[in-house]
Amino acid sequence: MLLSGGGALLVGLIAGYLLRKTIAGNQVNSAEGRAKRLLEDAKIKTKEQLLDAKDKGVKILDEVKKEEQKRLNNLQQKEDRLEQKEQHLEQKINKIEKEKHNLKRKANEIKNIREDILKVKEQQVEKLERIAGMKKEDAQKVLISVAEKLHKDEITKALASLERDKKETLEEEAKNVMALAMQRYAGSHSADTTTTTVSIDSDELKGRIIGREGRNIKAIERLTGAEIIVDDTPEAIVISAFNPIRRETARLALEKLLEDGRIHPTKIEEAVEWARDMVSKRAKEAGEAAVYDVGIAGFDPKLTQLLGRLRYRTSFGQNVLLHSLEVAHLSGFLASELDLDANLAKKAGLLHDIGKAVDAEVQGTHVELGISILKKFKQSDEIIDAMKSHHEDYPFENNYSLIIAAADALSASRPGARKDTLENYLKRLEEIEDTVNSFSEVEKSYAIQAGREIRVFVNPDKVDDLGAMKLAKSIAEKIEEDLNYPGEIKVNLLRETKAVEYAR
Repeated sequence: MLLSGGGALLVGLIAGYLLRKTIAGNQVNSAEGRAKRLLEDAKIKTKEQLLDAKDKGVKILDEVKKEEQKRLNNLQQKEDRLEQKEQHLEQKINKIEKEKHNLKRKANEIKNIREDILKVKEQQVEKLERIAGMKKEDAQKVLISVAEKLHKDEITKALASLERDKKETLEEEAKNVMALAMQRYAGSHSADTTTTTVSIDSDELKGRIIGREGRNIKAIERLTGAEIIVDDTPEAIVISAFNPIRRETARLALEKLLEDGRIHPTKIEEAVEWARDMVSKRAKEAGEAAVYDVGIAGFDPKLTQLLGRLRYRTSFGQNVLLHSLEVAHLSGFLASELDLDANLAKKAGLLHDIGKAVDAEVQGTHVELGISILKKFKQSDEIIDAMKSHHEDYPFENNYSLIIAAADALSASRPGARKDTLENYLKRLEEIEDTVNSFSEVEKSYAIQAGREIRVFVNPDKVDDLGAMKLAKSIAEKIEEDLNYPGEIKVNLLRETKAVEYAR
């Protein structure tokens, strides 16, 4: 029984093993089948993708071939057109060569005809010379001499008449041009002085402006360079200064102090600094306005600033900036009438007195200073040559220099332009001459160029060459101390020794 039970167990174990093996084999077979099917599906999909790729490749190749064919066709068309153009050019070249050949042939024919004519003319002249018994040149001289003798008076009268008519015509044309220029421009009249009045609310403020022991008024005068006059004039303070920039700075500073109410040295310094900035700003604005008014572009900002400073400069009562604008417009009109460059004339006219913007601070005449300024700002030689001759200190280099000189004279001499009367003018010249004549070494002196130059003649027995140099410096220093004048005065001292003897 035990054996049969053990056999049955053994048989059961074997049967279970066989059953599991069978099941495992079936599972393996099933997995291999699925793998085969997947592999076959992948092969099929790969073949389909390859076929699609081949189709797309064929299509792309066809398109490329079509595009290449199209380009080849275009190239062929261009080559055909080029060949046609070459043929036309060859035809034209052949035609031009033929015409050139014909022209050469005709030129040779004309040359031959001319030579034949000259030969015939020479032959005729030789025959005439043989008949007349004299050369051609001698015959011309005889004819001219006879004509002069017979019609000498008529020729002289005719030439004089032509010269007179020409002169009258030119003068008339010049007058018409000047009159037209003056008619087309009308400027304002002179209205500037060397003093400025500042209104105050009450006379009590005068004491505050003067300050303790005069410290406030001394500070204002020291910082501005202007003279503050506090007198009995009711509710007014007078600022006196020949330099208009200093006078304007002092006026603005005083008005600022009066507006603020606090008047002491610290506030005075702040007010003067503010006034200087304001004057500089207004000068820049005035320069820009002047350039815009004339219609000129491309000015350096620093040059425009210098031009605006002329707003605060006067010459014999005439505002220099307004005078420069007048000269610019008149120069433009004159240049237009003479078929010249109006813009160049305007620019030269506007800048002709630019040296007066700095002549109070820098030594030299305003013409020389103006030349230096324009060279510094790289203005053209034509403009410099045009402006430097307006007082005839330099020769007239071109037509524009004549125009600027004429426009400057028109602006200065028109009625109302300058308020300096003849009496004041002569008085100023007399003061200069009297100051110079006060030196014992001086024999005589002459103030010329509206008082801008004094020519001094000295006694050569009293002054040697070295003494003449010292005397000229002394005269210049005395003029600076005793007189008020615009710009500068040139002291031209002359010492001459003459030796005279007689041979008997």
